[in-house]
This record gives sequence, C-alpha cells and structure tokens, in this order.
Amino acid sequence: MSVSAPATTLTAEPDQIRRGLWRSILTFCRRQPLGTFGMALVIIVAIAGLGADLIAPYNPTANDFAAMTEAPSWAHWLGTDQFGRDMLSRIIFGARTALLVGLSSALVGGVAGLVLGVGSAYFGGMIDLILQRVLDVLMAFPLIIMALAVVAIFGTGVQNVIIAITVPLIPRCARVVRSSALAIREIPYVDAARACGFGHTRIILRHMAPNVVAPFLIMITAFVGQAILAEASLSYLGLGVQEPVAAWGLMLQGGAEEYASTAPWIAIFPGLAIMLSVLGINLFGDALRDELDPKLRNR
Repeated sequence: MSVSAPATTLTAEPDQIRRGLWRSILTFCRRQPLGTFGMALVIIVAIAGLGADLIAPYNPTANDFAAMTEAPSWAHWLGTDQFGRDMLSRIIFGARTALLVGLSSALVGGVAGLVLGVGSAYFGGMIDLILQRVLDVLMAFPLIIMALAVVAIFGTGVQNVIIAITVPLIPRCARVVRSSALAIREIPYVDAARACGFGHTRIILRHMAPNVVAPFLIMITAFVGQAILAEASLSYLGLGVQEPVAAWGLMLQGGAEEYASTAPWIAIFPGLAIMLSVLGINLFGDALRDELDPKLRNR
C-alpha cells in the first residue's frame, strides 16, 4: 500500500492538469466568443505556416510562364501571379514568414523590454532616470520609421527585418512593464527577500518578473500583430524580405498597382491574409486581457 500510493498520485496529476486545462479552454470559449474566433484564426495561420511543405499544392517559387495571371480555378484556387506562381501556395508559405518574423520580433523585443523594465523599476535612482530617457528617445520615433532606419543600417533580409522590428518594440514593452514593476517593488515581500540576503538577480527573476507576466503576455500578442504589419510594410516598400521568399507584403508589392484592374486577386488575397491574421491576433489578445484582468473579467 505504501509503495503504490505515490504511483497513483503521480499518474493522477497529469490527468488533473489536462482536465483543468481543458476546462479553462472551454470557459474561455464560452465567455469570449470573439476571442475564440480570433484564436481560431491564429491556429489556422499557425497550421499553415508550420505545415506549409505538406499543405501547399505547388512549389511557391516555381514559375509557370504559360499560366501567368490566371484567374482562380480548380487548378489554382486563388489564381496565379505575374510569374505564373500559385497564389495559394505563396500565401501558405507567406504565413511561415509572417509567423517567423512576428513571433521572433515579439518574443525577443518583449523579453528584452521585460528585463529592462523590471531592472529599471527595481534599481531606480540614476539608473532608472538615464534608462528612461534613452527609452523616451527611442519611443519618439514611430515603429515603422525606426524599422526603416535599422534596415538602412543592416540591410534587407529576414534576419535584418527581425532586428529592425525588434528594436522599436523594446522601449514600448519596457515602459509598460516598468509601471507594473514600480508597484511590485513596494510590496513587503521584496523587502523581505532583500533582508534574507538574496541577490538582485534572484529578486528580479523570481520575485518581480513573475508578477508582471499578465501584462507581458498581453503585450506579446499585440506585438505579434504589429510585427506582421511592419514586416508587410517593409516588404511592400522593397526593404524587407526579398524574392524569391514568399511574403505577403512582397506579394502586394508585385501586383497591387500594375495588375489592380486586370488581375486583382494578386493583391486581394495577400491583403486578406494580412488583415485576418492581425485581426485574429488582436481579438485573441483583447480576450486574453479580459480574462487575465479580474476587474474586466467580472465586468
């Protein structure tokens, strides 16, 4: 009996976690119908991006000059572009590019902003003053202008686009996190941790950072949408992802003006992909904010 009891407890814990997670998802879907719709859009984009090699019917970079600017048909559900490339395949692979740039920029910029924001609030004094003035200077420039400046320095390409979008996201995250961390710094358990002799790093990572996770997660969802829009804008201007990589903004650049009247699907479908992706992320982020904030949830 004494030997079998721990095994039963260990096997029961994963089942309880799964049931609790499933119950939380069902509760979220019942309370947040728009958030559920947004989550469904995000899941569709994620599946398309991760499984692009299996889902896409054609090679997104293969040219077929005998089928240039063909209208949607059974052979090409969303038509072809000016080089005869299948639009559906390029949109599916474009989801991979959007997710790569959006998630990488949001996570790197968010984590860097989290560290700077919590550290600035914790140390205060001259460190906080100097750091906040630097962040003020960075925030004075709109996101797209700052991204253009970084691209002008480092050049084009997927990696440089990620860097260009990450840099302006850092001060925006740091400012919001700092405002939450300032209140947490005054809570007695932080003073108790100092009295116990804990180092600054341990207090920041174990006692302050976990308490700003809620606003941090909400900002990450917002940053993903902003990063996707910024990547599409840079690619449309010819300063982002370059051919032959499939990217939604690059697809708009190639067909939005010249083929607007003769082959409008070249611009319509990439634009719809951008709109639905950002809409889904924003709806899911708003619903997540409502669920994580007790005041909004009770309302």
